Amino acid sequence: MIAPFGLLLDVDGPIASPESRRIALDSIVDDLLTLASAGIPIAFITGRSDAFMREQVVARLVDGGLDARSHVFGVFEKGGCWAPITADGMGALEIDRDLAIPDPVREAVEGLAREQYADTMFVDEGKHVMISLEARTDVSPAAYQAAQARYEAEVYERLVGSGLGLRYRDREAHDGLGRVPWRIDSTIISTDVESVLLDKDRGADRALDWFAARGVTGQRWWSVGDSRSDYRMADAVHARGIPVAHLDVRPADGVLGKEYDVVVEGDLVHDHAGAAFLRRRVAELP
Repeated sequence: MIAPFGLLLDVDGPIASPESRRIALDSIVDDLLTLASAGIPIAFITGRSDAFMREQVVARLVDGGLDARSHVFGVFEKGGCWAPITADGMGALEIDRDLAIPDPVREAVEGLAREQYADTMFVDEGKHVMISLEARTDVSPAAYQAAQARYEAEVYERLVGSGLGLRYRDREAHDGLGRVPWRIDSTIISTDVESVLLDKDRGADRALDWFAARGVTGQRWWSVGDSRSDYRMADAVHARGIPVAHLDVRPADGVLGKEYDVVVEGDLVHDHAGAAFLRRRVAELP
């Protein structure tokens, strides 16, 4: 089946509000359901855990009556795990254990957050292959970001001191074999410690392969995200020679120049931009 287009959607920002961490606009759920029932392949490509997706996104789609014939897929932890999304809920979860953070690293990073930074952040307990520390919703962005900077610097020093090969912003330290297999990655609401092999292009490839195995594709694809790394979803599609465009819902961070079209939704940002985008795609349906 060749749909008129397919969607690769980041979750935090274009779908879920970065303030409330949930889908705040009902039109987003309504339009996702309309698109899915029309046969549009939809993949959520997110750094979020499967638990978050099950509770905050999948449950909303199922409660809204997700069509059993829909083609919906979820890639979580930036490609570290994945599952189909059906009218009955999330299907069997698959996990790439080869990309999982070593247990001693997890204990050190999460322990520091719990012991010294619990007033500004909390540990995402649902992650299987990466570590995520997320801003508390009762803390101001300024207070969180100040603590986040201190926390990340301390994590970097501790892990590098233990011999871990690690990348953080413009800093890099090699392990005893000359490798840098891990990184610290920041967003406006979280800090992740993860394999350098995890990213949105890996997630997009996983989704495209899943659709292709079921004979489903789009004449063209849209990717949607709020960070520079989200462009890698479109990069993965473009690398396959398939037409693609990317919607940046937080262009203030700097719109990247690409070989494919990059668009914005006027002055709208985050989930308001995502909602406007989905409404436009519904209007394009035959």
